[in-house]
Amino acid sequence: MQYLIGEFNHQIDNKNRIRIPNKLAGDEKGFYFAPGLDGCLNVYYEEAFNALTTQLRDKYKTSDVEGQKAIRTFAKNFEWIEGDAQGRMILPAQLKEYAKIVKDIVTCGAGSHIEIWAKEVHDEYFKNEKENLGAVYMNLDICL
Repeated sequence: MQYLIGEFNHQIDNKNRIRIPNKLAGDEKGFYFAPGLDGCLNVYYEEAFNALTTQLRDKYKTSDVEGQKAIRTFAKNFEWIEGDAQGRMILPAQLKEYAKIVKDIVTCGAGSHIEIWAKEVHDEYFKNEKENLGAVYMNLDICL
């Protein structure tokens, strides 16, 4: 599985269609979408989604009542969205509302998955980005 990187600015159209940028989309014809943390949408390749479901299945046994609730909550929040011939995908209203998307969006690689943000939410979340990036580098054993 590839490590997804980069950030792309674009817009949702008046028919609630979006595109995953080519550099992130690869050869995928559709993706698994779900509400993410901090107000973004998480978007997964099928391979990454399958890895998540395997982890859940291995972690929570059928007799684990709270585990089964976690699995149900996880599953009911995901939606498979396939692109049309031009690669456009219709974003369901509940996901659009959750992410507070009006027009401008930012699509980012987030390692194992893609994130879609309303531009305003993204800009607020990352307003101290340079300080946060410094903290990441300080916690890694790398030379810049």
